[in-house]
Amino acid sequence: MKRLVLLTLILFSFTVVNAQQLKFKIAGVPDTTIHLVKYVGKKLFYADTAEIKRGVVSFDGSKQSPGILAILMPDQKYFEFIHNNEDVHIETKAPDFIGNMTIKKSKENQVFYNYIRQLKQNQEESNILVAQRDALPESDTEKREALTRQIKALGDRVVGYQKSMVAENQGLLVAKIINMSIEIDIPEPEDPTDSTFKYRYFRDHFFDHVDFNDDRLVNTPVIQRKLDYFLSPQMLIQHPDTLIKYVGNVVDRTPKGTNMYKFFVSQATSYFEKSKIMGMDKAAVVFIDRYFCQKDEDENYLAFWMDAEKLDDLCKDNKVRLRLVQGEVPPNLILTDTTSKNWIDFHSLENDYVILYFWDPNCGHCKKEIPKLGKLYDEKLKDRNVEVFAVGKATGDDFKAWKKIIREKKLSFINVGVTKEIYDIAKKDPYELIPSKTTLASLNYQETYDIYSTPRVWILDKDKKIIGKNLGISQLEDYLDKIQGFEDAPKLFPVEEKEATKTPSN
Repeated sequence: MKRLVLLTLILFSFTVVNAQQLKFKIAGVPDTTIHLVKYVGKKLFYADTAEIKRGVVSFDGSKQSPGILAILMPDQKYFEFIHNNEDVHIETKAPDFIGNMTIKKSKENQVFYNYIRQLKQNQEESNILVAQRDALPESDTEKREALTRQIKALGDRVVGYQKSMVAENQGLLVAKIINMSIEIDIPEPEDPTDSTFKYRYFRDHFFDHVDFNDDRLVNTPVIQRKLDYFLSPQMLIQHPDTLIKYVGNVVDRTPKGTNMYKFFVSQATSYFEKSKIMGMDKAAVVFIDRYFCQKDEDENYLAFWMDAEKLDDLCKDNKVRLRLVQGEVPPNLILTDTTSKNWIDFHSLENDYVILYFWDPNCGHCKKEIPKLGKLYDEKLKDRNVEVFAVGKATGDDFKAWKKIIREKKLSFINVGVTKEIYDIAKKDPYELIPSKTTLASLNYQETYDIYSTPRVWILDKDKKIIGKNLGISQLEDYLDKIQGFEDAPKLFPVEEKEATKTPSN
């Protein structure tokens, strides 16, 4: 019994010693509910809740990951602090939480708030100098140049202060956070005529001040701001191949299996998926293939944060999408026209450009778009050696509707599909058609081309490489006019503002 009591005391002592108290005394705040919130990148998430009584509230820090946290008030005002496995005791007063801040306990936050106050003072001085310079007439070059030198000198002092803070606080999380904010020193080029050297150096060394081995930095907004800038047009040309290369170089520096890896992979892929630039889906599917679907030496997916079964489905679908992005030659299709007799081989077309168009005769949007495509083809594209290979849903009851629209709208481009007759033959024995007439990929074109909605559009050059995709008729006309040298030609279907959501990549 004595031994059990002793063991209990030892365990209790261990727990007490390792507990991290986050205690705050906030004058001017009534008794209410206070939230502890945490950063993941720049986003804030609820982490804990407690009641503030007589101005005092505390949280158990041992439950929280290190990083920048914040105390969120009921009126949505908040102040930040650094949590790094130490006791934190901060006193302040509403409404100016930062101005009234006193750090009673926490080395990290003493450094952090000294740093914040110094930067604020420097920013105010800089704003005054900039205002003075802007108030001067352009002709007063001497005074303007003098103020510009003062502004630059102040900026240099800020950088020097940041570097000294990092050097003097090695081992603290705050030092790594400050270090991420320091601008990269760019040397002078060896070749004075190399006008791109400074940009290339800045791009290639942009993340040099980030410790990719420290997952704590993911829980700060600073790293998100750096990644956002790196992904932006201010840093990188918004072309999928450019982004794949340079963002991929950064991801390759992050250790696999870490939150740092998860952060960079997830954020970059999300950026690509949300882009309104045509062709950016290529960057997304390449990143999914490279950083989600590849496996480690234990045969586990690199995207360790996702369910394995969901990854199985994602990676299976992604393999299909890899062949459907710009620069790729998509799978061939061999399908029949409305007679079910004439088989047409898509890859054998010898036009300068081919529009691959998937549609459904019972799709409301398709019914509006397909006549426009017919008019565009008859009045412009046909004479420019542009063909349309339109694959309609023609199986079962859709067959009659498909033929009716082709006939009534006088669609003179190539119209093919898996007709009712062909479908019935294939359902009974597909090898009556394969390989003598067609291919399994052609009969299963919806899976082959990932047709989950209609209409779907791809534009291909004479070598059948994809050069554009998913454009409305107005955008399609505008795009082909530009690439064929008819940019100033009158438009049959002027681009409407609401349709201009996809733009060609640079």
